[in-house]
Amino acid sequence: MRIALYQCQSQPLDVEGNLARLQARAREAAQWDVELLVLPEMFLSGYNIGAGVARNLAQASEGANAEQVAQIAQQSGLAILYGYPELDEQGNVYNSVQLIDRTGTRLGNYRKTHLFGDADRAMFSAGEQAPAVFEFNGWKLGLLICYDLEFPENARRLAAAGAELILVPTANMVPYGFIAEVTVRSRAFENQCYVAYANYCGKEMDFEYCGLSSIAGADGQQIAKAGRDEALIVGTLDKATLASARSAFTYLNDRRPDLY
Repeated sequence: MRIALYQCQSQPLDVEGNLARLQARAREAAQWDVELLVLPEMFLSGYNIGAGVARNLAQASEGANAEQVAQIAQQSGLAILYGYPELDEQGNVYNSVQLIDRTGTRLGNYRKTHLFGDADRAMFSAGEQAPAVFEFNGWKLGLLICYDLEFPENARRLAAAGAELILVPTANMVPYGFIAEVTVRSRAFENQCYVAYANYCGKEMDFEYCGLSSIAGADGQQIAKAGRDEALIVGTLDKATLASARSAFTYLNDRRPDLY
């Protein structure tokens, strides 16, 4: 399976502009026979936008913005995972990601469970549902968002449930580049699965993002990596390579959860 990650500058408050950017990148990715395009955290609205604006821009998971993303997915012939502010029926706002496939079908929605810092906590409620594993094009996928990956329990839960690929839209800032460079690879290696980490670059208000988006394999090696600037990176995921890594490093079989 071929997947693409779009690393870009945040374009806060400009939902229509971000949808236009998405359409352009989806067309570009389709030329590389990509099956899945992954975007950063809160891509549709921007991340550091404040609680009032986040609430004003928030929509239901099946709202008008989701319908436009579904149209782009259908037009480009690939699945799209994007971040957005989600509004539920009780009026709570969540930092969410949603996966829509090439037919325009909503496959999975996940609300960030581990909020980071004052900005996250001021804007959002924490999700209460643990990440789940679901099927996509013959692969078992799990979803996390940024800070979620820094808790090893999250990735391990997904791996234990059979995840072969964990997708992580993120908004990781300077000086935390070591998360992108070290933690992403560690999570992939210790859980024997692929991890795709799609970050912002450049500045947004008083935040400076560190870029370094990557796709890490189950052997801990990076099969695709961006630098500090805008980029569309593409990587090929292979079941045989995954099986080989799992045969060589049997962490999931050798763990002793009765002792933890």
